[in-house]
Amino acid sequence: MVYVMLQNGAKYKRKVLASSMFGLGLEGMDIMFLSFALSTIIAEFGISSAAGGSISSITNLGMLLGGAIFGVLADKYGRVKIFSITILITAIATALMGFAQDITTIYILRFIAGIGAGGEFGIGMAMVAEAFPKEKRARTTSWVTVGGQMGAVVAAILAAVILPTFGWRGLFIFGLIPVVLAYLVRRHLPETDEWKKMKATSKKGDGKTSIKRLFESPRTTYVTIALTIMSTVQVAGYYGLMNWLPSIFQQKLGLTVSGSSLWMISTIIGMCLGMLLFGQIMDRLGAKLSYGIFLLASACAVFLYVVASSQITLLIGGAIVGFFANGMNAGYGALISSFYPTEIRSTANNVIFNLGRGIGGLSPIVIGFLLDKYSISIAMLFLSILYLISFVTIVTMKGIPLKANKNILEK
Repeated sequence: MVYVMLQNGAKYKRKVLASSMFGLGLEGMDIMFLSFALSTIIAEFGISSAAGGSISSITNLGMLLGGAIFGVLADKYGRVKIFSITILITAIATALMGFAQDITTIYILRFIAGIGAGGEFGIGMAMVAEAFPKEKRARTTSWVTVGGQMGAVVAAILAAVILPTFGWRGLFIFGLIPVVLAYLVRRHLPETDEWKKMKATSKKGDGKTSIKRLFESPRTTYVTIALTIMSTVQVAGYYGLMNWLPSIFQQKLGLTVSGSSLWMISTIIGMCLGMLLFGQIMDRLGAKLSYGIFLLASACAVFLYVVASSQITLLIGGAIVGFFANGMNAGYGALISSFYPTEIRSTANNVIFNLGRGIGGLSPIVIGFLLDKYSISIAMLFLSILYLISFVTIVTMKGIPLKANKNILEK
């Protein structure tokens, strides 16, 4: 009987992890679909580059709204149920993009897709944080972030296969397939024991779920703001590097499109390795030391792009920067989850990270300005300063234990 229970427990954990990886992978795939299709959409509808770029901004606004809405709903009504709804919304809105006849419809569908995608990060991270032991929380959530990168890789492969034959519309219509996969992964998956216990013991079953609880005391408010700053820096570094560097190096080193793809692959490999290792380090050394090391390394590593003089050094630099600057992304689900109790854990993850995504997503505008007015050295200095700000934030936060063995703000 004990053996069966252990097997069932292990099976449940694997399904929770797989579903969370799948959810973030769908989000990554959806974002990359737009990246590959954007130039064609701009040409087909005869819009300006600014109007085309607004599609991404509108998606981020949807994510911010969806993160807040579905974070609260998941804490109140259950992670699995709401998680499935978010993926359904994202997949259907993405598929309907293939039938859009004007840019207004594109904007509306991207906003709706963003609403669905905005709920996936926090809910998935909350599920994993509750299903696995706290001493293994970071290494487990690191696999979820790797799932997001795998979604981007899948999108690149699908774009290479589908775009030449079926065009950008066929690429988005493919978004319906993940709905079927989501159903198969989540079939018969119950809620986490921790969430069910919280609902059973809370008065009137409401769990006191509210965004206001992220600011219910001076200490909680400080933690929420500090984590939002760190999330903003994380997203700003990612979008700033990934959006601009391919075009920069095409001009600086004469890099071809295939060369840019190799750089992207090298960087993603570095990211995945960094994420997996960061999770292990954070579980063993704690959040403060782990983030401190990676943030300082990131502040220095971005300058490797300044001195890159060949495609080989560029590929190596991409892997190193990806390892440190984006490897840290693996820890945010565990870090945020360790500060907030069960009844607002999904809300906290979604609100904090999506707010960081909304603000940090503006970094390509700043970097573009710095590149136009100054140089790549100044642009990288800007990112380096951001990482140092995040470093100061994490080292001055009080109450971060050596290992995440309790919910710090839980009363």
